[in-house]
Amino acid sequence: MKLTSMQALEMIQNAKGKAKDDHWIAHSICVGNTAGKIAESLGLDVDKAKTLGYIHDIGKSVGEVKQHVMNGYKYIKELGYDEEYANICLTHSYLNNDVVCTAGGIPEEIPFRTEFVKTHEYTIYEKIINLCDLMCKDVTMTIDKRLIDLILRKGVHTNTQYHIKETYKLKEYIDEMLGFNVYNLFPDIVL
Repeated sequence: MKLTSMQALEMIQNAKGKAKDDHWIAHSICVGNTAGKIAESLGLDVDKAKTLGYIHDIGKSVGEVKQHVMNGYKYIKELGYDEEYANICLTHSYLNNDVVCTAGGIPEEIPFRTEFVKTHEYTIYEKIINLCDLMCKDVTMTIDKRLIDLILRKGVHTNTQYHIKETYKLKEYIDEMLGFNVYNLFPDIVL
């Protein structure tokens, strides 16, 4: 079953008050809107990019925040939506098909998640959401500012340097696809 950006936006707005806090909602809206602009510049499906951005953190509304990746995946599948919508809940936090390439330290071992992330071929939409997740808090910002924000909140871990290096590689990849610096799409970003 397909999901539209309007349905996804309604879904996350209806989730207000279901998590410890609602900061993830403004973040998800920012991720979706930012992804939509990138998708438009690449000639991709803007509504699909927005939809995936809006729902990537939906798992925060249906269980413990630390388990939001798996919770979101299961929740979207239970609702009967197509795999790509559930998959974004799993892939958005991990770069390079590696669960170790994430912010906030090495996650606990969940064999299904580890195997899925390792073997799944990330779509261009998933890569865009990976980047947007690392460019958005409640506003779009440079990855420098967002990575500092993540480090201040989550600390420095053994995988932090790896995650930072791969974040910059992902930005370069999207820049190359665009043919210009992705930040040019967002005039409000202060470099």
